[in-house]
Amino acid sequence: MSPSNHFHDLLAAWPPARVQTLIHSRTASDARAAFGAAGHYDPHHLAALVSPAAEPFLEPLAQLSAQWTRQRFGNAVQFFAPLYVSNYCCNGCLYCGFNRTTKDTVRRALTLDEAVAEADCLAEQGFGHILLVAGEDLKNTPPAYFAELTRRIRHRFASIQVEIYALSLADYQRLAEAGVDGMTMFQETYNPAVFAHYHPSGPKSDYAHRLDSFERAAQAGMTFIGLGSLLGINDWREEGFYLGLHANYLLKRYWRSSVAISFPRMRPAHGGEPAAHPVSDADLVQLMCALRTQLPDVTMTLSTREMPGFREHLVSLAVTKMSAGAKTTPGGYTEKTRAEAQFEVADQRPLSEVAASIAAHGFDPVMKDWDRAYASP
Repeated sequence: MSPSNHFHDLLAAWPPARVQTLIHSRTASDARAAFGAAGHYDPHHLAALVSPAAEPFLEPLAQLSAQWTRQRFGNAVQFFAPLYVSNYCCNGCLYCGFNRTTKDTVRRALTLDEAVAEADCLAEQGFGHILLVAGEDLKNTPPAYFAELTRRIRHRFASIQVEIYALSLADYQRLAEAGVDGMTMFQETYNPAVFAHYHPSGPKSDYAHRLDSFERAAQAGMTFIGLGSLLGINDWREEGFYLGLHANYLLKRYWRSSVAISFPRMRPAHGGEPAAHPVSDADLVQLMCALRTQLPDVTMTLSTREMPGFREHLVSLAVTKMSAGAKTTPGGYTEKTRAEAQFEVADQRPLSEVAASIAAHGFDPVMKDWDRAYASP
């Protein structure tokens, strides 16, 4: 499938009702055919692999996924750490601990000096890749804040990426010029009706503007583009189909950028709603392995939302990048803070312990896999 002029055009051809019909009409024969065509994306094959008809084939699907992961990525697992700089937010997302309407939330925004201290702490732990995270807080953390913070700390890291609010093309260019090389943006759900329910207020309620942010970042020259759905607010099979559709589009249209998919399952959050569509461990395995066999070159990212042990299991099947020792509160690395976390962390082990566990399972933990030799000083 050749990429359309805009992802919106492609998405319009796949409304949720059509996607649901396709997924639930797939048969065991369709799933077996998708196995035979592994390594090449096809929306019908992906629908078959995430369908109920593929559930009896979970073990061979997992084995096939592991083979493609090792073939494309070897045994390397890249580590990164999120650096939360603010939990202020002007959005009303119903699942998030940063929700502006949640009562009794302790808010905190780091000054630039405080954020630099957090970054220094992470660098001293051995991290070479960090992700700057914040709620939508233009007062305390406007785009200029992230540009200046990046300029101050980029000499300490091989890669600095952002997971913040949707930016304009000019602001993504500003961050890229400062040294930000990638972005992660969760569309949360590709279903417009579900999106509208969970995002009743704030700038994030603009579905189209958020969806376009991935292309604006790629056009600005960012070399890493990360996407994901918040698993639990909609049918995971439907979301998996759209994640594949979106990732394949970005790979074809913006081939100079690498693409990553994250798999955040809903975790308890202060004031947040529980998952309306719970995703089991088996569901998550089927989703990740289906996408791996369809998109073998995509980075697959796993956070500390998942439990120890299960994280190692997913590394053996599909995961190639993961966070460790994560604190989801601003200032969490250098001080004891009462500021509200975005969500509860399930894997609270420090980097050294997670890396040792990964190595014990036969994988190579990577803290920094390139230098900034290409970057301007």
